Amino acid sequence: MRRSRSSRALPALSALLLGLSACLTQAPAADADAAGRLSGHDGASSTAVADDAYWTAQRMRAARPQDDALPASPAGSLPVPPSHPFPGLPQVGTFFWTDGQNQARSCGATVVRSPVRDLVISAGHCLIHAGAKEDLAFVPMYHDGLKPYGVFPVRTIYIDQRYYTLGSGKGARWDYSLSRLEPRADGREVQDVVGAFDLMAYPGYVHRSVRLIGYPGYSDTTGPEPLDCWSSTRRYTSTDPNAPGDFLEIGCAGYVDGTSGGPFLVREAHGFGVIGVIGGYHTGGDTPDISYSAYFTADLAQLYAHAVHGDPPAGPAAS
Repeated sequence: MRRSRSSRALPALSALLLGLSACLTQAPAADADAAGRLSGHDGASSTAVADDAYWTAQRMRAARPQDDALPASPAGSLPVPPSHPFPGLPQVGTFFWTDGQNQARSCGATVVRSPVRDLVISAGHCLIHAGAKEDLAFVPMYHDGLKPYGVFPVRTIYIDQRYYTLGSGKGARWDYSLSRLEPRADGREVQDVVGAFDLMAYPGYVHRSVRLIGYPGYSDTTGPEPLDCWSSTRRYTSTDPNAPGDFLEIGCAGYVDGTSGGPFLVREAHGFGVIGVIGGYHTGGDTPDISYSAYFTADLAQLYAHAVHGDPPAGPAAS
């Protein structure tokens, strides 16, 4: 492996996910002084201060992917362009947390535009067992042991109840998560610091130009940059009865263990839209060169509505 309920606001929020969100003000790109440095105002979040101190460069470099190792096998008939490391985008970063064996873990995530200005999307399998961790935090544009935009503690995780119930196999079509973040240490919300991308429901399967970003696993001494690749997507209908559904499929070389949760991005007039995250079929795929995403539907729009409203999240014991 790599890597609910109805809502009265669903129509308006579905329109937002479809990219019809002109009524919301786009968050401006933050300047280097305001966005890239923590100022420690009097209203600083104590959790953010503690998480920022805890996640040192050494601890982040020692983090291991949440995923199991990938087998090597042929890439198939999809075009598989190469990937390359790059410094990253401010809106894309990683979660860090410590598991039950005191091992630091990581998984990718992306800031998505919302009225609450504190929302990120990732894969469901990344966070399904991480919600109770006090040190769980998001680091935008993490690279090389650096925290250029600070640390944002995770407040609440939203995962579809069916994913909890069915698991990562039969629930693969719901392998996504939305998380509400606390402000960083100076009291600023993540969307105000780094901006955000639109979250798009029913984006279609066939796209000629999709940008795939992922954070690979790495050693203690070579803190990585994320991987970047442009490729095309198509529809993949699973033939595995233990992982049913239709998924986005993309070929990009070298997306090894650790890249789960990374975004599938398409260009928009004012930036990018998120049409998928690495996960879904076999939690992202069976080879490093072919990746998958759950297809975003009204189910994700409902989850988005619950997150924006601050509704109680689902969980393993929910019915």
